[in-house]
Amino acid sequence: MKQTIAADPTPDTWNPEALFVKAQRYVENMLATDSERWEYALWSSLSLEFLARAALANISPALLADSKEGWASLFHALGFKPTEAKFTPKSIPVSEVFRRLAAILPDFSKENSDFGILHTGRRNSELHSGEAAFDGINASKWQPDYYHASEILLRSMGMALPDLIGEEEAQVAVKLIEAAADVSAKAVLGEIEAHKQAWLSMPEGDRASQTQAAAIWATRQHGHRVACPACTSQALTVGEAVTAPVQKLDDDEITETQEHLPNRFECIACGLKIAGLSRLSAAGLGERYKKTQVYDAAEYYAPQDDYAGYEEDNNER
Repeated sequence: MKQTIAADPTPDTWNPEALFVKAQRYVENMLATDSERWEYALWSSLSLEFLARAALANISPALLADSKEGWASLFHALGFKPTEAKFTPKSIPVSEVFRRLAAILPDFSKENSDFGILHTGRRNSELHSGEAAFDGINASKWQPDYYHASEILLRSMGMALPDLIGEEEAQVAVKLIEAAADVSAKAVLGEIEAHKQAWLSMPEGDRASQTQAAAIWATRQHGHRVACPACTSQALTVGEAVTAPVQKLDDDEITETQEHLPNRFECIACGLKIAGLSRLSAAGLGERYKKTQVYDAAEYYAPQDDYAGYEEDNNER
């Protein structure tokens, strides 16, 4: 059988590689933004949409074409040139992209799809309404779902998380995914409730003095100050660095910042202690935090003393 009309290569509109490159572009902006800022979540939602579109186009570009107003977009997605006047290719909405992926990919569950629709829906509200959709949303609440959905979509294309977010961030992502999947960690909520009831049973004067002591203690220790989920006193989370330190020169001072992922929590007011990222995440304390240190520029760049730490030579005769 002879084919008389040959298709051209898939246009960038529907090309899975072009869509994936766009997802990478938005991820670069995400990772260059402080994780506590609303823009961080916005860039993540944009990257997730294009990653999802890339995964669906990787199955077939035709799956992205919107045919509600005719077949020209489908024809174009197949690599042909429509003859329709003033033709503009039209894609299906991102919510439909996630629904189709859930129906096609065995590992992409309805929960993954629902998260994708919710996260990109917030983006639509952010960009097309007066609502500040990403304000006040704790990154620890959406990051595990974001990375889990991304990992499944990448795997469907023969890739892994480092291909999208780099090795360093991928290591963090794996920890967040594992912590969210640890159902047993939710037992910590019972411990928090027990400490809360014990706290409320204390005389009011004792609670006030304990709260004051905790505030002084928290300011003198190394870590990230948070409100205790049991007694609301000032407490601390501490953890490990997950990014390289970033230095910024301002006049004669060097400000160095570095992101950390918490793994321990302590409150000296009510005595609550929590260990492990999964348990911290279940308690709402799994948020990344930034450690900031300020140095004098002259001391920071001064040559290191090769004899530092040695005893003074007192052997003169």
